Amino acid sequence: MRRRTGLAVAGAAAVAWGEWVNWRWSRALVGNSTGTTEAVVVLGYRNRRATANFINRWRVRAGIRSIAADPGIGTRVIFSGGATSGGATEARLMADYAAAVLDFDGTVLLEDRSWTTWENITNVIPLLEDVDRIKIVSQPAHALKARAYLWRQRPDLAAKLVRADDYRPGEWVIGKLPLALYGLRALRGLRADERKPAP
Repeated sequence: MRRRTGLAVAGAAAVAWGEWVNWRWSRALVGNSTGTTEAVVVLGYRNRRATANFINRWRVRAGIRSIAADPGIGTRVIFSGGATSGGATEARLMADYAAAVLDFDGTVLLEDRSWTTWENITNVIPLLEDVDRIKIVSQPAHALKARAYLWRQRPDLAAKLVRADDYRPGEWVIGKLPLALYGLRALRGLRADERKPAP
């Protein structure tokens, strides 16, 4: 009985820790810029199918819900991701899902040359120059990594970063612990990258 109780407590603590870590990452390296234009950058995930996979579908939904509720704010959604094994790009698969399944008919731009997170940021920069606010959408650790890359490449644009709606309590409950563990590893790599000069 005690062992089962101990395991239950440990499991609950692990879930709570994963939730807290993802919450914290979703709020890191962002400010509170205001203005009348925004860009929502949705980062793609490797996709071996001819349609958007589960992770890319979730990222598209998180990107759409990140659009400002104020109709006076002009928003462009940028889908970023290069070629997949199926031939179509991650960007195109996500845009198709947004239009066909979510009925999204807003302004969409595609960045379809990137293979890495660093390239995602490098290649979307020209599409961000004239907006007042920037939201980067992915799982929290990955989005934080991308925001850090923008701070490294273009701190003037990074100063326009605001929080996206890619973290919600209770969403991905089971997955948040492995995502948190994976994120710790990815962010350790990021800290190592930051000790190197920018390419």
